[in-house]
Amino acid sequence: MRPSHQQPFVELLLFSLISSHLCEICEVSERNNFRLDPLLNAMTKSNYIRGTESANVLFSLRLVGILNQTLIQGLSQQVRSYAEGREINLSSGQLALIIMALGACHTQDENFIGKHHLVDHLENKFQAEIKNMEEHNGSPLTNYYQLSLDVLALCLFNGTYSPTKVAGLFAPENENYYFHGQFSVGTGAMAVLALTCVKRRLGKEQTKADEDLKHTENNIRTLVKKILSKKKENGLIGNTFSTGAAMQALFVSSSYYNESDWNCQQTRDTILKEISLGIFKNPDAAAQILPSLLGKTYLDVNQASPCAHLLGNINISIQEPQPVAPNSSSYISVHYSVKINETYSTEVNVSRGSVFLEVMEEAQKENKTIFGFTVEQSSWGPYVTSVQGLRANNNDKTYWEIMSGGKPLDQGIGSYVVHNGENLEVRWSTY
Repeated sequence: MRPSHQQPFVELLLFSLISSHLCEICEVSERNNFRLDPLLNAMTKSNYIRGTESANVLFSLRLVGILNQTLIQGLSQQVRSYAEGREINLSSGQLALIIMALGACHTQDENFIGKHHLVDHLENKFQAEIKNMEEHNGSPLTNYYQLSLDVLALCLFNGTYSPTKVAGLFAPENENYYFHGQFSVGTGAMAVLALTCVKRRLGKEQTKADEDLKHTENNIRTLVKKILSKKKENGLIGNTFSTGAAMQALFVSSSYYNESDWNCQQTRDTILKEISLGIFKNPDAAAQILPSLLGKTYLDVNQASPCAHLLGNINISIQEPQPVAPNSSSYISVHYSVKINETYSTEVNVSRGSVFLEVMEEAQKENKTIFGFTVEQSSWGPYVTSVQGLRANNNDKTYWEIMSGGKPLDQGIGSYVVHNGENLEVRWSTY
């Protein structure tokens, strides 16, 4: 029997219907929207959001349909001001995130993308990543999470890339998915979103690239299996902060696993409990989890119509930090160390509820030579790039590891809330 030319369209239609149903099952109901308030408050602290954090927050708020024009327009202006003139210096993933934030919902910001040739700049940065991998034993300039953002943005905004090259780069056995021998759920999930976009684009173009399509589908299938293998008894996938990306990946890939493989309601309920405990204080972490709780994914960026108004013009209360009176109950003491070849330590006093980054800042005030550091913003929040001038390098597979009690933390320096008497450490490490 001659194959039907309608088959790819029918498969895409069925796929979208299944994914939509799964999103509806996991979506937080309207009567429970108040449980998302802590996320919205974390994302709209005007004195905290900066750089690519603004892009991450803008992207998330647009996807879920926030209509607060004062807030959205302010964030949009921040993102455009930050991006203007910095295209060359931004990392590839930062630029990809900015493109998706400005391009979401078909607003006037799309004109900025074209005027400043942001997609062209991203194409060049993506090629530079590939070149670095070819010259340095498979190591990108950044990491595979950012490369996945690159491919996703290029795919969504009609950039140029090779589907064959992408299928080869994102093979599941690639070591860049792993960190200390452990599969990174967040990285794998973002790769699934990127590969799903590539797959859909191949199907729409009705090309003869059957091998590319088959290779891409096999990658998605294996990555989804790896993501599900990291599902915990309470429904979290990987850890609290990787679960949002994992949910998005599973929404768009439901044809690759059985319904019994994932209880999305359990995952949703566990995340809502984590929100109530104040886990998502970091704007980036809050921005990443919010879309998945409302059944949205990053692939919704290129819908034909503006983003659906899921939350509408709700009243967002922007909570500014309150000054803390200097008494014994409002401050805590932690032990902070920097370890390179030898260990440098100090005792630091910070206000109760402070995050790891604030401990580092206090130590730096005490002795900049020993505790001086630099950070960069990513879609996961700030991360340490150097301490004492010693800079992490992907080509050498070196990085700054943050630890508590001698154990690596699964939260970033902008998210992890420190506790009285804790032993905190920043350690020069390799992977």
